[in-house]
Amino acid sequence: MDRLAEEDRGPAVLPPALRSWLGLVAVLAATAAAVLGLRYAGHSEPGAVDARIWAAAQGVGQPWRYVADTADFLGEPVGSMLLIAAAVTGCLLARRPRAAVLVLAGPGLGVVATTLLKPLVGRTIHGGHFSYPSGHTAFLTAFALVVALLATGRLGLGRTAGAAFVLAAALAGGALMGWAQVALDAHYPTDTLGGLCTALAVVPATAWLVDRTADRFTGRPSNEARRQQA
Repeated sequence: MDRLAEEDRGPAVLPPALRSWLGLVAVLAATAAAVLGLRYAGHSEPGAVDARIWAAAQGVGQPWRYVADTADFLGEPVGSMLLIAAAVTGCLLARRPRAAVLVLAGPGLGVVATTLLKPLVGRTIHGGHFSYPSGHTAFLTAFALVVALLATGRLGLGRTAGAAFVLAAALAGGALMGWAQVALDAHYPTDTLGGLCTALAVVPATAWLVDRTADRFTGRPSNEARRQQA
């Protein structure tokens, strides 16, 4: 009966086996983003770590410049909308409306969070443009994390395999966009780390909220609530 009720509500977008682990990751990531924000608040120059990484990553030639430009495009409005539209369409064709909501909300709220944080931190680059945390990096990290969460649930991966897969996907997405932003001289390296951490903090909370809202909307308690009632 529990399985039938779960299928009727639609699969959870936050796999139960990963909830506690991702909750811990979200707390640690939020803490790291806050610490970095306080460290570089009001700065307009690269720190020592930024300078060393910047020196190694900037000035890339072809074909790496093309790779960086392509990654950067995925974080721009047109590129990000194309990614989201493709993923939402796939979710709807698979009859997973809950997943479609997460595809929209996870990366969207990640970008909103970085937009709100930038003036609060006040770190600037290139003549006064707010830079911390990187919205591009937050977007691609969040998108990769969402896709990995949905794939984990779809494939039925266990806690260890699922956690490794989700973390690897998020880090890969964040590393790709972070490298591109530094290579293109658009962000300090620590800006991109802040963007990655912001996404890791926002997406698990968003996925949990999507599941709770969907369960309440259908009028059926979640498995966790049923266990508490029992």
